[in-house]
Amino acid sequence: MQTIDLLLEDQHFFAGLGPPALRVLSGCARNTHFAPGQYLFRETEPAGTFYVIRTGRVAVEVHDPRGGAVVVDTVEDGGVVGWSWLVPPYQWLFDARAVSHTSAIGFDAMCLRGRCDADPALGYALLQRVTEVMSERLQAARVRLLDLYGAPR
Repeated sequence: MQTIDLLLEDQHFFAGLGPPALRVLSGCARNTHFAPGQYLFRETEPAGTFYVIRTGRVAVEVHDPRGGAVVVDTVEDGGVVGWSWLVPPYQWLFDARAVSHTSAIGFDAMCLRGRCDADPALGYALLQRVTEVMSERLQAARVRLLDLYGAPR
C-alpha cells in the first residue's frame, strides 16, 4: 500500500515540487474512488475538492437545457479535474462524471488554500501548474470550436 506522499510523487502535475512541498500537500489529500456514472462534483455546488486522476476517465460536462449533458472535455490518467476551488466564489462551473472506474487523489480545497496562503512559494507553484492546465484546456476548446463552426471565410 502506497502512502499519499508516494502517490503524489508519481503524478506529473507535482513534478519538481520536492518532498517538503509534497508532505505539506499530502496533509490535504486523500485517495478517492468513483464508480462509472458517479459524479465527482456537480455544477453550482461548492467547489470543495480538487482532483488528480490516478487511473480512469472523467467526463467534464455542461448542462444544455435543450438536451441534457454535453461533454466538453475528458480527463484521464494523470490529468487534473476542477480549478474552481481556487477562484471565488468557489463554486463548480461544470459537472465531472466518472466514465470508468476512477481512482483519484482528492484535495480538500479549504486546507489547500490555507497551505498556499501560509507558503506563498508553494501557492505560486500550484497556481503555475493549474494555470498551465487551464491554458491547455482553453486551447483545446478553441480547436474544437473551430472544428465545429469552421474557419472564418
